[in-house]
Amino acid sequence: MKKSIFLAATLLFMASLLYAQPRWSAQQANDWYKKQGWIRGCNFQPSTAINQLEMFQAATFDPQTIDRELGWAEGLGMNAMRVYLHHVAWTSDQAGFKKRLDQYLQIANKHGIKTILVFFDDCWNDEYHAGKQPAPKPGIHNSGWVRDPGTMLLNHPDSLGMLERYVKDVMTTFKNDQRILLWDLYNEPGNSQYFSKSLPLVKAVFSWAKAVNPSQPLSVGVWSWGEKFDELNKFQLENSDVITYHHYGYIDKHQELIQEYRKYNRPLICTEYMARRNGSLFQTIMPMLKQENVGAINWGFVAGKTNTIFAWSSPVPDGKEPELWFHDIYRKDGTPFSENEVKTIKSLTGKK
Repeated sequence: MKKSIFLAATLLFMASLLYAQPRWSAQQANDWYKKQGWIRGCNFQPSTAINQLEMFQAATFDPQTIDRELGWAEGLGMNAMRVYLHHVAWTSDQAGFKKRLDQYLQIANKHGIKTILVFFDDCWNDEYHAGKQPAPKPGIHNSGWVRDPGTMLLNHPDSLGMLERYVKDVMTTFKNDQRILLWDLYNEPGNSQYFSKSLPLVKAVFSWAKAVNPSQPLSVGVWSWGEKFDELNKFQLENSDVITYHHYGYIDKHQELIQEYRKYNRPLICTEYMARRNGSLFQTIMPMLKQENVGAINWGFVAGKTNTIFAWSSPVPDGKEPELWFHDIYRKDGTPFSENEVKTIKSLTGKK
């Protein structure tokens, strides 16, 4: 099964080189980036949704909360949000899913916010289903977040065709939509100890995206380093129009990574940062990213059902709010975790 996925993905990628548009040139990417201004925002999940499915399924899509919370983002001077999709939301209701995605984009656009859309993801829970989603487990970070497509693809390689139809349909529908900033094709490939098992799907989704030839740039962010990720990282960096990456560590290591990626002569966007317990803070990282003209998209916005105020591997069984939040900026009533952080963000975005 694994060999069949590798073969199919390799053939798809080779075909894309022959028939689809090539990777953007560095000049094209940099010209695009200059038009955007400094990109800053959050990974956005409304506080009422535990995962990608609860955000976009008809029964739980919550435009009122989305509008309220993106209004807070506008008030901070943010201009971009990174939003995850899921193929099950599409397979169970294709037209409705695209209609709700369009409605989300309308709301975001009203608040002056463009959107980075994410297709696939190797993080957290491997099992998922349409319909009612689980309730949050008290004190457990992302207890209900789901992978896409996860191990399902390894067990059912024939599902590659369905995933291709999903990606191409969504991208074709929105390929010239100026409300979309960037297509982030795959979040953290190789996570959950998949390592190189994720490479075939990375290759495949690049080939599908190149065949659609959207007006927006394509990227898959680098997030982990070491021998087991060398092949993945090389492919991602050599095929992304814009270089995206994640970094949750101290400022010195973060700056070293930025200097390493400068050699590609392409725009840089950090699509995940800010974990207070790890020393990745708004007060240190965000000013540095602005100085370096690197896009700054932190993890989390409003504390809610995702439970990302709790650390990755440090559950709090009673669910009591920790003294030091791991991620997120606001409570559901709009009060911030830290007034100092809000002042810092506003001073950098010109909102003070």
